[in-house]
Amino acid sequence: MSHKRRPRRHDSNTHVDETWLLPYADMLTLLVALFIVLFAMGQIDQAKYDQLKIVLSETLGGQGILDNQNALDEVDEQARNTLESDPSELSEASKLERSELEQLQARLNGYIEEKQLADRLQTELGASGLLITINDGILFASGSAELKSDSIELIEQLSAMLASDPPRYIQISGHTDNVPMGNNEFDSNWELSSARAYNVMKLFFEYDHFEPAQLSFAGYGEYHPIASNETAEGRQANRRVEVLVLPLEPIE
Repeated sequence: MSHKRRPRRHDSNTHVDETWLLPYADMLTLLVALFIVLFAMGQIDQAKYDQLKIVLSETLGGQGILDNQNALDEVDEQARNTLESDPSELSEASKLERSELEQLQARLNGYIEEKQLADRLQTELGASGLLITINDGILFASGSAELKSDSIELIEQLSAMLASDPPRYIQISGHTDNVPMGNNEFDSNWELSSARAYNVMKLFFEYDHFEPAQLSFAGYGEYHPIASNETAEGRQANRRVEVLVLPLEPIE
C-alpha cells in the first residue's frame, strides 16, 4: 500500500507583526518636538517662536503643542514682555537706582567717619545691593544675642537712614566664627547667629521706619566666613551681622 506524501502548506500571509512601529514613530516625533520646544525656550525670539509654532503645527497634523501648554505659554509670555521692554528705560532705571544707593552709601560712610567706626562698620555696593557689615563686638557680648545698650543708638540711626520711599527690602543675616558654643543658652553657632539677626531685625521694626514685610532675617552660623578662622583677626571678622539693602531695580 502506498502512501501519498502530503505537500507542505506555505502560508503566504505569515509575516512579522509591525503594528508597534506606528506608536513608536509617533513617540519619536513627539520627542523631537519636545527637544525643539526646549531649545526654543532658551532662544527667546518672537519671530523664531512664531515660525516654530507654524512648523510644529503643520508637522503634527494641526496639533498646536505650543498653544496647548498653558505653563509654557505663561513662561514664554513673561520672557517676551521682558525683551519687549525698552532697553534704554531699563538702563536709565538701573542707573537711577545705583545713583540713589551710592548717595545712601555716602551718607552711611559719613556717619561711620563721624562716629569713628571704620574698624567696626563697613559698606559695599554691588549687584546684590548695598551691604552694611557690622562687627559683632559693637553689638553683642561674646556668646550672647542680647544687644548692648550702647548699640541701640547705632541701630536706630541705621534704620532711619535706610528707610526710603518707595520702600526697599532689608535682609539681615548673622554670622559667627567656627569656635563651638561654650554656654547653655545656645546649642550651636547657627542658633546664636539666628538669634542675633532676629534681635537686630526686631529693633529695626520697633522704630516704625519699616513694615514687617520689608524685613527678613537669617542665621548662617560659621558657614559663610569672609576670612580664615585660623587667626584671631579672621575669627573676629567672621563674627558679624550683615544688613543688605535690596535695590528697587537691577543695578549693573
